Amino acid sequence: MRILLVEDDAILGNATSIYLRNSGYIVDWAKDGQHADSALHSEVYDAVVLDLGLPQMDGFAVLKRLRARKQQTSVIILTARDSLENRIAGLDLGADDYLIKPLKLAELAARLRAQLRRQHTILATVIEYPPLTWNIKDRLVTYQNQPFPLSPRESSLLETLLLRVGKVVSKENLIENISDWDDNLGKNAIEVYMHRLRKKLSSIGIEVLTVRGLGYMLDQQDNMTRVKSEIGS
Repeated sequence: MRILLVEDDAILGNATSIYLRNSGYIVDWAKDGQHADSALHSEVYDAVVLDLGLPQMDGFAVLKRLRARKQQTSVIILTARDSLENRIAGLDLGADDYLIKPLKLAELAARLRAQLRRQHTILATVIEYPPLTWNIKDRLVTYQNQPFPLSPRESSLLETLLLRVGKVVSKENLIENISDWDDNLGKNAIEVYMHRLRKKLSSIGIEVLTVRGLGYMLDQQDNMTRVKSEIGS
């Protein structure tokens, strides 16, 4: 899951980006509204964490321009502006959630997971692709009730494929989902990471298919994607 963090406060932005990266997300950090608007215009994100009081362009303007381009990216406003009028304005402009600073970062991560579930019509926190199980909440892949050894990028690749089972995912899309602005990954790098992931998955009987000229996919299984809730399942 690729996140755009838009925050001009250096201490808060650094702490938030580190926490989210340690939670398994790919994070780009924009420190002003103009930079954020340019990033949203040219790149694809699963969610945006958006401050309002930004230099160069206000967060409301960033959100308004995003929705004017018909982009459906999930937006969580994270701001010190706690008035009812600001909350109404943000939601009416198209924000999906509105959180007030100071906020526990664990709650922000939970809100991001909720947006991920809504985007992909996932109504629970665990997805099974036999013999693997993916726990969305803990961002953990298990095999026979034990953690399945994957590097962070291999895990991001698998997550991207699991969320699009039965659909071809292009190399360009995979690059977007496993790299941030500090990386310089190309298609050759994706092939290396995919080779490593395939080797691990093939050892437990899962095949990642190559669709020549288009990308990669996980095939639909008769007994796959059994989605279950952690509560009362």
